[in-house]
Amino acid sequence: QVLLVESGGGLVQAGGSLRLSCVASGRTFSSYYMSWFRQTPGKEREFVGAISWLRDITYYADSVKGRFTISRDNAKNTGYLQMNSLKPEDTAVYYCAAGQSWSKSRNGYAYWGQGTQVTVSS
Repeated sequence: QVLLVESGGGLVQAGGSLRLSCVASGRTFSSYYMSWFRQTPGKEREFVGAISWLRDITYYADSVKGRFTISRDNAKNTGYLQMNSLKPEDTAVYYCAAGQSWSKSRNGYAYWGQGTQVTVSS
């Protein structure tokens, strides 16, 4: 069992930055992938990016490439989503997820955080 707890959401103006955190606890996390998704009402949960915890390799959706950065701190068992140059269309509930491989589909993940709201005003 892996427990994921997110923090860091909030309200920011367009062009601003936010950093989300996702603390993992439970079983050894070193072989997992941590991914970030986002969802707006009435839409499917959208893949944002992922990181291999072991190899520190990252993957990004085209919509955020160059603006968002995913990283992790092994000592703190924490993953981060640094979001820069935010746009109103980035407004969503953001979720972290963990699985033993990475996938752009939400079905590929066994564990999810509770979600944190990010609102970008124009």
